[in-house]
Amino acid sequence: MDLKWLTEMNAPSGHEQALRRALMEELKGYAGVETSIDRMGNVVAVKKGHGPEPRKRVMVAAHMDEVGLIVTSCTEDGFLRVAPIGGVDPRVIISKRVTVGDDRLPGIIGAMAIHLQSPEDRQRVLGYNDIYVDIGAKDKKEAESKAPKGTYICFDTDYVSFGDGYVSAKALDDRVGIFNLLRLLQDDYACDVICVFDSQEETGCRGAKGAAFAQAPDMGIVLEGTTCNDLGDVPETLQVCNTGRGVCVSFMDGSSIVNRALFRHTIDVAEKNGLSYHIKRSVSGGNDAGAIQRARAAVPTVVLSVPCRYIHSPSSVVKYSDVDSQLALTKALLKTL
Repeated sequence: MDLKWLTEMNAPSGHEQALRRALMEELKGYAGVETSIDRMGNVVAVKKGHGPEPRKRVMVAAHMDEVGLIVTSCTEDGFLRVAPIGGVDPRVIISKRVTVGDDRLPGIIGAMAIHLQSPEDRQRVLGYNDIYVDIGAKDKKEAESKAPKGTYICFDTDYVSFGDGYVSAKALDDRVGIFNLLRLLQDDYACDVICVFDSQEETGCRGAKGAAFAQAPDMGIVLEGTTCNDLGDVPETLQVCNTGRGVCVSFMDGSSIVNRALFRHTIDVAEKNGLSYHIKRSVSGGNDAGAIQRARAAVPTVVLSVPCRYIHSPSSVVKYSDVDSQLALTKALLKTL
């Protein structure tokens, strides 16, 4: 199960069934791993450590779900009206290809052609009230029969390797984390490792909240993709992080403040092992750490992210070496426990 295969799966928030089934099947072949599905639809894979009792219980989380769209209604002439699932900027999706529903019906995201827009229209950002999805239906009845209200829509983007080790695909946030969770489970650790492939992160970190409460870990590690904004004309002080510089370690974001002792320990582990890393330069975004940190009597957490260009768009970009860097630091950190 490689990164290409994982990004090509459709698993929008609240509809992660296909990826969940695939992960459960994949994990059957992992020695010493106990798997289950909880009430939130999280896949929980526990690998007991070889250290003496009592062992630390470490929850390592990555989210299965991706951003997308959902059908809210159909127009009389057969177009789909939609709302975003997660944070999707309408400016980045016009004219992009999508797949509609579990049958992957092809569609195109459309809006009024620029030739027909007024000068006022061109000065404003199109909102979701101005956007529709064209599935080629002849009328409302046909559209509703193929895509009734509540139908999920995912971006239809090919996985492409390009340039100096870069990858472009949909859903790299957070299939990079899912990919590394699977690779983590192929090694052994002294501590008990609880890998949680969680649901509905993009709509409020809902899956991680339930999993952290149920598993009651001693600490949490979140494997994420994060925005980097490392474009050529952006001043370095405004760049959140950078592709090609290794895993990005957060000290704070919009949902959590990383445990200071764990943050320092993570940096020490990276430096002692000669691993590439850098520190996130912006207090922005949010992820499962916020939910895990607040579980029960609180859980110390740290966030290790892969820098991701054009995040939450149909074509996000990561550098593969950063994906490997996230894995290397997570493994090294677990080996110290």
